[in-house]
Order: sequence, then C-alpha cells, then structure tokens
Amino acid sequence: MSAPLPLRNIAIIAHVDHGKTTLVDQLFRQSGTFRDNQRIEERAMDSNDLEKERGITILAKPTSIEWNGYRINIVDTPGHADFGAEVERILSMVDGVVLLVDSSEGAMPQTKFVTGKALGLGLKPIVVVNKIDRPDGRHAEVLDEVFDLFVSLDANDEQLDFPTLYASGRNGYASYDPDAREGNLTPLFEKIVEHVPAPDLDQDAPFSFLATLLDRDNFMGRVLTGRVQSGKLKVNDPIRAIDADGKVIEVGRATKVLSFRGLDRVPVEEARAGDIIALAGLEKATVSNTIADPSVSVPIKAQPIDPPTLAMRFAVNDSPLAGREGDKVTSRMIRDRLMREAETNVAIRVTESADRDSFEVAGRGELQLGVVIETMRREGFELGISRPRVLFGKDENGGRTEPYETVVIDVDDEFSGTVVEKMQRRKAELTDMRPSGAGKTRITFSAPSRGLIGYHGEFLSDTRGTGIMNRLFEKYDAHKGPIEGRQNGVLISNGTGEAVGYALNSLEDRGILFVKPQEKIYEGMIIGENAKPDDLEVNPMKSKQLTNFRSTGKDDAIRLTPPRVMTLEQAIAYIDDDEMVEVTPQSIRLRKAFLDPNERKKQSRKKD
Repeated sequence: MSAPLPLRNIAIIAHVDHGKTTLVDQLFRQSGTFRDNQRIEERAMDSNDLEKERGITILAKPTSIEWNGYRINIVDTPGHADFGAEVERILSMVDGVVLLVDSSEGAMPQTKFVTGKALGLGLKPIVVVNKIDRPDGRHAEVLDEVFDLFVSLDANDEQLDFPTLYASGRNGYASYDPDAREGNLTPLFEKIVEHVPAPDLDQDAPFSFLATLLDRDNFMGRVLTGRVQSGKLKVNDPIRAIDADGKVIEVGRATKVLSFRGLDRVPVEEARAGDIIALAGLEKATVSNTIADPSVSVPIKAQPIDPPTLAMRFAVNDSPLAGREGDKVTSRMIRDRLMREAETNVAIRVTESADRDSFEVAGRGELQLGVVIETMRREGFELGISRPRVLFGKDENGGRTEPYETVVIDVDDEFSGTVVEKMQRRKAELTDMRPSGAGKTRITFSAPSRGLIGYHGEFLSDTRGTGIMNRLFEKYDAHKGPIEGRQNGVLISNGTGEAVGYALNSLEDRGILFVKPQEKIYEGMIIGENAKPDDLEVNPMKSKQLTNFRSTGKDDAIRLTPPRVMTLEQAIAYIDDDEMVEVTPQSIRLRKAFLDPNERKKQSRKKD
C-alpha cells in the first residue's frame, strides 16, 4: 500500500456573500482535482437547492484537494450564526482556518461568531482579503478591522501574527501585493502548507474518532463524519460508540470507511489519525459521540452546543383547503420527519404537544427554522406554523432572562435616524455608530431577540431596500418588559370561496391586499393589512349586482394594485400571536389560529 500523502486540515470562514464558495471552486480547478474537460457546477460546494437559491452555506461539508504531493482537507463552514451548532463541531476537525473578508465590507458579525470559536480552539488563522478588485475596496482599513477583531476576541500573540493575502476568488488569483490584478492561487496553496500544522496525533494508539456530522444514506444507513483522533481503522474492524459520560451506546463493525476526494465520498480500506472520514455501520451513534476501538473507554471531549433561543409550533394543517396541494398531511408523517431532522440537526429540539397534533420545534433563529419549513414544503408537506416565540431563562436569583442579539446595520445616512428610532422602540440599546464611507453609516445595537421578530420587513421598507442588517446571538440578560408589536390590524375574510375583483377593488381603500382575483379563500383567512390598528372582517367575494337598467356612466374597468406577496420568512415575521402561516408545496397563506369568529371572540375575552 502506498504511503499516505502529508495532510493539512483547514476550515474556510467567511460572512454570507464574501465569496467563499467561489474561491473553493477555483481551488478545485487550479489543484487539478477535476479533469480539464470535466463539467463542474458553479459554486460546487453549495450542494442543495436551497443553498444555491439563497447563496448561503447551510450544511457544513468536507472536501479534499491534492496539490504538489499534499492532501488538503477543506471544510466549508456555514456563515450564519443560526447554524452555529454546525460551526463549533466542524472546527474541532481542523488545525487551521482561512478567514475570508470582503475588501469593502470588512469583518461582519457572523465572521466574528465563527472566528471567535476558531481562536478559542487555538487554531492558526490565514487572512485573505477577497474581492480586492472592487472599486470601493478599502483593504488597509479592513485589515485594521480584522486585527482589532482578533484582539477583542482574545487572540494570542501567535494568532495575531497572521499572514495576509489579497485575492479575487472569481478571477482565481491571490498575492501578497494588494495591487496585483492577475496570477493564480499558488501563493495561497503554499501558505496553507507552510502555515497550517500537520495533524499531531498518535498513529499507534487504539482507534478513536469524534462524530461531528451525521446524515442518512438509503444504502448505508447512518453515516457519521469526523476526524480520526488516534490510531488506524480498517473496514470491518470492531468498533463501539460511547457518549460524553463514557457509557457504551452500541457495539458494531465499520462496514464502510469513506474518504473525501474532491466532491465525492470514496470507499477506502484504511483510515489513519488526522484523516477526515465518513463511517457507516452503527445505528444509534450520533453527533458528539466517540466511536472507538473496543479497548477505549474514555470519550473524546466534545464541544458543547449553544442552546436554542426560538421556538415555533408546527401543527397539522386544519384549514378548509388542507390536503389539496401536499401529499404529506398527517401528524404521524410530520412527527417522523421532524424526528429525522432533530437526529441529524442537533441544534434543533422537538417536543410533542399533549394533543399530538402539533410539535414545538426549538432552534437557534428564524433562518434556521425557516430552512427546515422550506425543506419540508418542498418534500410535499402541509403545515400550520405559529409565530416564533423566544425561550426565556432564569438567572441565579430566579429573575426572568431573555436572549439578546448584537445587530449591525449598514444604512444610507438619510435613513439612520428612522432606524435608530424604530430600534429604540423595540428596546434595543445603541452601542456604536460610525460613518462607514460612501454616504453610509454603520450602527450597532444590543437588542432583545423578541423585539427583532417581524422587524426585517419594516426595516427594508424604511431604508427603501438599501439597508443591510446582520444579527448575532450575544447573551441571555434581564427581561426588558413589554415590546410593542405590529402596528396595523388585518383584513379577515368572512366567507369561503373565490376572491372577486369587484370586491377587492372596494377593499383597496381599507389597506394593502395579499390576494388576487380568483384566488381561493376561506373564512378566517387573512386577505390584507388594515390601515387601522383593529382587525376587520370583510367580504372579498361580493359580486356586482346586475340589473337590466343601464347606468348613464360607462363602467370603469377595475384596475387593482398588485397584491403584496410574502416569502415564507416574511410571513412568519409578519403574523401576530393569534395568527398562523399555512404552508403547502404551492402556497403560503396567512390565517387566524381560530377560523370561527365566535371562537376568536371567546379567546380574546379569556385574554382580557
């Protein structure tokens, strides 16, 4: 058997949209991982449809390239704090990180989140200032920001002495000279090999491996991915899984050992300490368990996972239109799917309600739970989703605490006053405000998560779509008291049928409509936003009375304003406590939790 190639294990950290996946594409091409005539997709690491559509990394994925006799294992980390559970575990597999920052935007909150975790683990960073060819680039200031960020994250002297490269991932070059505008990525390859240490692990000890990622395969069953921490493993070797307390969970054999080659998982006969592999053969073992030789009894220390901060209720869709668009509508199907999700996505907690028709799903944030819902609706599920609620905690004295987030907002100078006023209404505290150049201001707040639910849509309206908001979980702190919610009431349909253009035309004066003519509606469905604070029941199915008298004036053609169409995230952020979002493979509808007006009155009396 040929000697294994010398190894380097790295993670790539970047904020959403800073060019990480594009840079990895170029590393693939220039390392010779793909044949010249092999067709590879753009943004090859964004492997599922949602990642491609949103342009964000949701699932951490290992890959591997060979360059000049070295094997470089690269792990793509999610850039968003909602997927923090993935990030912490991923970083335990690598020995160094490449921090990618945009030459104009600089270090952003999500970068701060992942970088803080990496520095805390003692990993050595290489800083790459990407998109160096941007006309609004400010690489010197960005580098100062990165240094200040490292200092604020308590980096040690060795980490502060980081090497810097200037690159354009899209054009495929990296250089030590910020004025370079051509070349290739050889300087980056050389720096990774030189700066990142080889895994310093014991090859002769018994085999041990920390499960970091988990997925299911139709043929192999559970597949656990992680780094071999010690020893060697051959196919069919006996193994056992032990939990954090050293308790044996199950005993089995390594039926398949897979290594990463480019984007593929390839079966191998043997894995050694330092290799990042996928392992099949166990049925109960999960993330953070130690998989080891039967002689090993002490588990590998695993990273604790940040607690969930938000919860939503996933219920069976009980609207009059239920079952028309999806084929997975029963509570048993929803339960099985959520349990499967909780098994592979350890940041999610699922609790079944007493009536067994709904489930409380707790996670790290709206984006993470939104991704779960979007994935389920694409699989044919129909669901009723409640408004997100934050999970409160208690301090040492028994006082109520709630999650806070650091919110960094970049807006044009003219909108900064409106944003500060709106954020203060939501009990946010202004911690920093500074000009960021090109007529923009960067404002930083510490805000309770509760106050931010539903704000993003309003924020985009206030800033005419030009504002950028980034959020990051900060801490649990004292409860801030009541926070005002949505200012406007809603228009509720008082019957079931199809919306009529004539009726909608007369309702336009009442507020903004969410439905168009001929759209199916039902009693209790929300068809628009009222211009006033109260809810209003209306009849959107009223037709024009036809008589055999002609009017003297010619009938005006009805010209309706196009309705406001909401995305899933916007709908979840918009609804109030007594409302729900009906999610099906084809539609997203807003409705009252109780469709019957008499039932709604009863419930509002109970609250009073």
